[in-house]
Amino acid sequence: MFNSNENSNTNENPSLSLHELGWKPFFQQQLTLDEWEDAVPARVIGLHRSIIVVQTEDKRLTLPVLPDMTGITVGDWLLVNHDDHFCRLLERQSLFARKAAGSKVNSQSIAANVDTVFIVSSLNSDFNLNRLERFLALANEAGAEPVVVLTKADLCADPQDYIRQVQAIDSMLMVEAVNALDASSVNALASWCTTGKTVAFLGSSGVGKSTLVNTLLNKAEQVTGTIREDDSKGRHTTTARSLHPMPSGSLLLDTPGMRELQLADCEQGVEETFADISRLARSCQFSDCQHSGEPGCAIASALELGQLDTRRLNNYRKLMREQALNSATLAQKRARDKSLSRLYRSVQGESRRRKKG
Repeated sequence: MFNSNENSNTNENPSLSLHELGWKPFFQQQLTLDEWEDAVPARVIGLHRSIIVVQTEDKRLTLPVLPDMTGITVGDWLLVNHDDHFCRLLERQSLFARKAAGSKVNSQSIAANVDTVFIVSSLNSDFNLNRLERFLALANEAGAEPVVVLTKADLCADPQDYIRQVQAIDSMLMVEAVNALDASSVNALASWCTTGKTVAFLGSSGVGKSTLVNTLLNKAEQVTGTIREDDSKGRHTTTARSLHPMPSGSLLLDTPGMRELQLADCEQGVEETFADISRLARSCQFSDCQHSGEPGCAIASALELGQLDTRRLNNYRKLMREQALNSATLAQKRARDKSLSRLYRSVQGESRRRKKG
């Protein structure tokens, strides 16, 4: 795997081509001829409080976190000059972000430049369609391909019943039921794990993400926890985001189990996840229909005919309200920060003028 050492730069890691690191024409097109001469691309493979760990074609580097490196996350591509100093962050092909957990009014980057996200849920009492739809909205907003992975299939009497429930969300959605401890079962994910592809995992604590990571890596890289038998809940085990090369040649980006995932600036992702409801809404008699008893409401008609599940409609409304509220809160914070920045610059400018006399 990519190891991280906070205190040194080293060439001990095997070299990897840019293609093996996930480099694509999308990134190459962003570089000028001068940048090709004066800098090298580097993939972020680990984050710590004061350093960023990156991998180039030739070596692994640890870079100190500087003020102009705010928001960089695992999976990002950077340019580093020949003195191993940070130059700039390249535009991302995909970005997973959320409202920061707790009461903080900030957007938190989770992972960048992911090709496929495996949304993991276990086939026990933790299985929850509302939660799956939340993760799907996040994946669709980010622009990565979502694949639902149902773990603990060996402990489930009828995995196909759960698969049918998930595919009722979207008949085109890819769903795989696996035993995370069995390499032959996990091989069902092989078609998404090819050389140069970056895959990530999203899912609640205890659903088997770490066990799945261990099996894909063919080694016990992640610490795993046991399941509490009284409620089928798992202990939170993974504590950091990191990028790992897999035997298949792909890159695996593991994320901590997220106990609190709030959507923000995610309207498009929610709409895509609930595309059936969006299509129905366009068929309502009135363009401003609120779907709460108005005449000619296509959504009300679909509910009556059993073509739309009440649970799904309620979750759609909940997620849209949540992302709208969080987006408005973030927008207010950005406006406030911008106003404060202008005030600080004004005060500093006045102070400089007074010193000049």
